[in-house]
Formats: sequence, C-alpha cells, structure tokens
Amino acid sequence: MLLEEIEAEIDLVTRIGARAMEGRDFDGASEALQRAGQLTGFRDRADALQREWASLAGEPAEEEEGEEEGATRRDLGRLRRGLRTPEPAYYRPILEALVELGGRASMAQVLENVGQHMQGVLRDVDFQPLASDPDRPRWRNTGQWARNRLVKEGLMRGDSPHGVWEISDAGRRYLESGGRA
Repeated sequence: MLLEEIEAEIDLVTRIGARAMEGRDFDGASEALQRAGQLTGFRDRADALQREWASLAGEPAEEEEGEEEGATRRDLGRLRRGLRTPEPAYYRPILEALVELGGRASMAQVLENVGQHMQGVLRDVDFQPLASDPDRPRWRNTGQWARNRLVKEGLMRGDSPHGVWEISDAGRRYLESGGRA
C-alpha cells in the first residue's frame, strides 16, 4: 500500500510540474522535478525494504494470484495488492519491444508495442484508469515503473534523453541468454 501511495504522489507531482512548464513557471517546474526525484528515491528504498522483508519472512514479494479475488478498491481509488499484472511481467516485453524498434524509441512507441505483446497477459484491472490520472490506464503506469527497475538493473540505459527509452548491451545479453542475468 505504501508503494502505491508513493506512486500516486509521484503522479500528482508530475502533473503539477507539467502544468508549471506549460505556464512557463520554470521555478515551479524545477521544484516539482526535485520533489519527484526525492519521491522516486524514497519509493526505490521502500521497494528494496519490501523485497528484503519478503525474503526474511520467507514470503513471495507479490501475493499469489487469486488471493485477492473479490477484493474491492479502497476509498482512495488504489487497487489492492495482487490484482494487477506484476511489474516483472513487463521486463521482457519492454526489452523485446526496444529490440524490435531498433534499440531506442520514444516511451509512447515502446508502451504501444508492449501493450500489443501483453494483450493475453494483462488483466482487466490493468486497463482501468489510475485514480490519480483518469486519462492513463494502470498498465502504462506499471510499464513506466518497470522501465525504472530495468534502468536500475542496468538492462536499459539511464542516460537517454527524456522520453526516450533505450536498451543497454546488458539488456541485449539478458534477452539472448533467455532472461538470465
């Protein structure tokens, strides 16, 4: 739940920053960018703690599918854990999309390709809009978080221009090895 709360806050700060840029409020946009960076770093630390806790407790990091069947959405509009397609399911499709697109492409192109390849994998809830951004389906947001993890793992380049996703040499080796690091 904490990770989803942080994610929603990052979405909000991103929208505030975008509005500031549109209004040519560069100081406000800079503040929003800095805040988003802080939140993203905090989210990464919380995610690492969650994975560490799961390993210490001997539990899987994600709840088993079906455990949450019949679960309802909370008042905040956040989805209960285990209902959406987990982030790791996006890793291979993102890397494969990048290879198909020549190794580098815009986020929109990559996500369009990923959406087509994951049609049989994505769940109905993945197509629902985010509570924090009614114009964005949940699966696209999860794909963006998956991209962040791939960059952190070195499978995608983190120094590409804003809005451009690029596979790294390690990402190509990962695909060639059948998904083994």
